[in-house]
Amino acid sequence: MMTPPPLLFQDGWPDGEYRFFQVGFVVDNVLEQAARWARTFGVGPFHVLPPIEQPCTYRGSDTGFNIQVAIAQAGPVQIELIEQRCDRASVYREQPAGFHQLCTVTRDYDGTRARYAALGYVEACDLTAADGLRVAYIDTVRDFGFYTEVVEHSPVFLEQLAGISRTCAAWDGTDPVRILTRAGYRVPG
Repeated sequence: MMTPPPLLFQDGWPDGEYRFFQVGFVVDNVLEQAARWARTFGVGPFHVLPPIEQPCTYRGSDTGFNIQVAIAQAGPVQIELIEQRCDRASVYREQPAGFHQLCTVTRDYDGTRARYAALGYVEACDLTAADGLRVAYIDTVRDFGFYTEVVEHSPVFLEQLAGISRTCAAWDGTDPVRILTRAGYRVPG
């Protein structure tokens, strides 16, 4: 009798702080790439956030960057597309466009950062978003080819993620790229 194949994403999540939920990609044009992802992989709708100017500490220096992101849920994995809209040095400029990071949420933000530091990984960038959410990019590139993004656990943030997931689960294929506005969304064009 053959053993059935594993259920993959239907299986339970691993325990602890190792639940990667998001794959991030740096792109040259967030609207074009979101449309291409939707057309090619059937992922959508992409929720395109307004561009933001984000202060941060990058490689030990206070600076900032201007980015625009698009987010969609693809089954158990969130896809984040990131376009840097300025020429300043940043974690998004260190590698060519393409696969950039895996992201996890942690209840012990400071402890998780300290754990990576104890393993010899430096923090490439850290920031506090406008809503107070803390985010760090750990430089795991040499060993793994990508950054590890660590996001502080926040009920508000998790509800936002759940809302995107629900919208994507019910998506009927219309309006694959949705630029978010205070009144809902608009489509590019």
